[in-house]
Amino acid sequence: MKSLMQLYKRGIGPSSSHTMGPVKAVERFLLAHGDAQRYKVILYGSLALTGKGHGTDRAVLNAFGDKNASVEFDEKTVCEHPNTMDIIAYDNENERVRMRVFSVGGGAIEVDGESVSYPEAYPLNSFEEIKEYCKKRNLRLWQYAIECEGKEILDYAKEMWSVMKKCIHEGLESEGILPGGLGVVRRAKQLWQDPYMRESAQSKEDRKVAAFAFAVGEQNASGGEIVTAPTCGACGVLPAVFYYHQRKHHFSDETIAKGLLTAGIIGNLVKTNASISGAECGCQAEIGTACAMAAAGLAELLKMSIEEIEYSAEISLEHHLGLTCDPICGLVQIPCIERNAVAAMRAINAVSLASFLTETRKITLDEVIHTMYETGKDLSVNYRETARGGLAKLKKE
Repeated sequence: MKSLMQLYKRGIGPSSSHTMGPVKAVERFLLAHGDAQRYKVILYGSLALTGKGHGTDRAVLNAFGDKNASVEFDEKTVCEHPNTMDIIAYDNENERVRMRVFSVGGGAIEVDGESVSYPEAYPLNSFEEIKEYCKKRNLRLWQYAIECEGKEILDYAKEMWSVMKKCIHEGLESEGILPGGLGVVRRAKQLWQDPYMRESAQSKEDRKVAAFAFAVGEQNASGGEIVTAPTCGACGVLPAVFYYHQRKHHFSDETIAKGLLTAGIIGNLVKTNASISGAECGCQAEIGTACAMAAAGLAELLKMSIEEIEYSAEISLEHHLGLTCDPICGLVQIPCIERNAVAAMRAINAVSLASFLTETRKITLDEVIHTMYETGKDLSVNYRETARGGLAKLKKE
């Protein structure tokens, strides 16, 4: 598995696969071919079908700066990967070079014909292997992460937590209409400030969690800075759960960072053995993974056993199986923002269940990860971030 630095990445929303990945691809292309007379980018699959809503064309053109560049949307050609793009350089109207890139989720890219260049940081690639290794050496999962990556990964996690908290604070103070044309009103501040005098104590606590998730989701939708966890579209789940419990239990930022490392291992396992791309496996790959990460991280913060951590993550991912990726107009707003809030509350509930049901479980986390990938591949392409099925059909630009 790769470094957690490849999983947790700070960037600008609204989509890691549709904005962060394509921008990274253009920047890499320009390093080698920055002197061409003009450029063209062709977007295929999900990048073409939902690219306008996600702002892919704007992000790509901004990455070219003042260079002569254009973007085309090819909605008909079927490619190997649902997030495929070609970047072409021209001289005197003659094609100089063409590079095909796959945006594989979480802001990561792969170039067609090249092997992934990132070094392996973790020698073990299943939770079962990691669990047995940690139990034999009496290690917590965050300690295993430090053993594999060095102490700098904990410092990196602290930095990512700082960005996450800033995002929550800014989101709770912001008001107005989100860009994109749907007229979606920011609601985080309302959730956080309204008294709701008649609601129960539990409802008030749920509303706090939801407010934090909405704050991050709305910042992402407006193009604010977020941290992929594991993606932009699902970036509100983990911060909401962690920030709520930091306030409740007075956890230090270092303790939270350790929870991020534990959560990151879960996300890395899904990324390695399945997918975190909504275009490839539906929203189960994004929100489901984020929920599993948040639950595992919370279980770590509460010092639960490694079996309870596994079960918390397994419950969370299992009960998102089959979740479709169907953003209206390709915008990461409806139903994405609400899904972050629902998944955050579900992560907390999963940890509660795991605290007294772990010994009765019959399914392993590795099995659910494998099942999620198979389920994603079986989903109709209409339900994998194409704006052709599910809620995405309800309203078009």
